[in-house]
Amino acid sequence: MSVTLRNVLISDAVDSTCVDLLQRHGINVTCKYKMTKEQLLQEIKNYDGLIVRSDTKVTADVFAAATALRIVGRAGTGVDNIDIEAATRRGVIVLNTPGGNSISACELTCALISSLARNIPQACQSLKEGRWDRKLYSGFELSGKTLAVIGLGRIGREVATRMQSFGMKTIGFDPMVSHEAAKEFNIVKMELEEIWPLADFVTVHTPLIPQTKNLINQITLSKCKKGVKIINVARGGIVDEEALLEALKDG
Repeated sequence: MSVTLRNVLISDAVDSTCVDLLQRHGINVTCKYKMTKEQLLQEIKNYDGLIVRSDTKVTADVFAAATALRIVGRAGTGVDNIDIEAATRRGVIVLNTPGGNSISACELTCALISSLARNIPQACQSLKEGRWDRKLYSGFELSGKTLAVIGLGRIGREVATRMQSFGMKTIGFDPMVSHEAAKEFNIVKMELEEIWPLADFVTVHTPLIPQTKNLINQITLSKCKKGVKIINVARGGIVDEEALLEALKDG
């Protein structure tokens, strides 16, 4: 399907190369960030293309107001801030960039795992407050610990590969990935019920969909080891925050 774009609105901050690329192809680009919903509903009428990241929520109301809109692009993984059903009804194409930030998200995850193991934020704050709590924040080695990767897509696999170099055992779950495919990355695929009691660290790399909302909750946390470390660089709604608070309180 061919789409001709004349005017594109970028409503969330993206790299300048995005603007340059569009302009080199003769497309008029307008950048307007942090708009209220009312402002977006007024503005969107003038464009046949929209580019967002996470801040802009492209709801059914937006599609109804966007009479000329032909395409919405998200500069990131997932499209959970875009109403896909409303887009389909209006004949609007929705695109994302699933591989765009995979390595960045992976490296951030690995940094957070190491930081949790070595109590870096707590130790840093302690030192800033004039204390030398060396033994209190000594932490522990990652070698020999078990990392559970929930979601074995691009990011999950990259995380597993890197943390294996620390000597971590990697187990994982993904309904779309076979045992054989997981094994190619030295990941032992298991069912979720098997994973919770084994994991020293749990990292989630799934989209936010009905099946993953509050995936980590009071019940699943109660099945985990005492002191389990949870890392979530995917979507906030995957972790039940009230359950997380209670789990933090009791260790």
